[in-house]
Amino acid sequence: MIRFATIGTNWITEAFLDAARLVDSFELAAVYSRTEETAKQFADKVGAPRTFTDLQKLAESDGIDAVYIASPNALHAEQAIWLMNHGKHVLCEKPLASNAKEVKAMIEAANRNGVVLMEAMKATLLPTFLSIREHLPKLGRIRRYVANYCQYSSRYDAYKQGTVLNAFNPALSNGALMDLGVYCLYPMVVLFGQPRSVKAQSVKLESGVDGEGSIVLDYGDMDAVVFYSKITNSHLPSEIQGEDGNMIIDAIHTPAKAEIRYRDGRVEDITAPQDKPPMYYEAEEFIRLIENGERESAVNSHRHSLWTMEIMDEARKQTGIVFPADER
Repeated sequence: MIRFATIGTNWITEAFLDAARLVDSFELAAVYSRTEETAKQFADKVGAPRTFTDLQKLAESDGIDAVYIASPNALHAEQAIWLMNHGKHVLCEKPLASNAKEVKAMIEAANRNGVVLMEAMKATLLPTFLSIREHLPKLGRIRRYVANYCQYSSRYDAYKQGTVLNAFNPALSNGALMDLGVYCLYPMVVLFGQPRSVKAQSVKLESGVDGEGSIVLDYGDMDAVVFYSKITNSHLPSEIQGEDGNMIIDAIHTPAKAEIRYRDGRVEDITAPQDKPPMYYEAEEFIRLIENGERESAVNSHRHSLWTMEIMDEARKQTGIVFPADER
């Protein structure tokens, strides 16, 4: 059994646990929170036998093999590096860190300590995404990638009333690009690699984070266009355009249906069966790496995480979005 601790007591951790428990060798051993009361309440809720409020004690525990981190973005790097320096494998929520400098330090710590570090990007490990990757050559020469993830935040109404919650707080390295834009960029990097150049624009909110934005990326013989927002909704699908056909993807952040529409009028459904919750596949991949003695995923790899963060760093630089973490 791989004995897990979790950091973060929000809904995403609950969703991860519901999915991870379906992996045979997963075992929830403990939860961490800064306060004993919150840790105890969450442990009771999710059925964890042990709690921690001291990261040092968690790191030193010989009853923990791996840690799932779902704390605020600004804390990811420090917590992950500390844990990896104590021999723990780390599955860290997206975005992996606040910036590329932190990602590089995390990768260095993983390599130095011989542990698994993986970004918990669920989209790229889902069966339909793997099918998208497999069927991509059918489109002929690829000319454009279009990804769209715009979701009105439940916390934006509070923001408009003057209450800045975590989702719109630059001190926590948040905002539309970090929260939603990453879902558009990471699959693009997995499919097409590192772009030649980045051109970004965004709507900057008074708190200092971006509410929405768009990025155009140059790949030489193709381009990519990415839209993301936390202050508007969109119901448009995402699309990959090739000279022989187009691939329509229902939701780039959790692809569940995809089809190819060929120029001759044929339509091919390339949706892959999925009988598990979306987060199951990232947990399964992470545990498989540990059990096989591998150090990183071929899909959610260190390189893909770094390239994605480098794109986001450049986009933030061009649009004037600065986090306190950037100055550390």
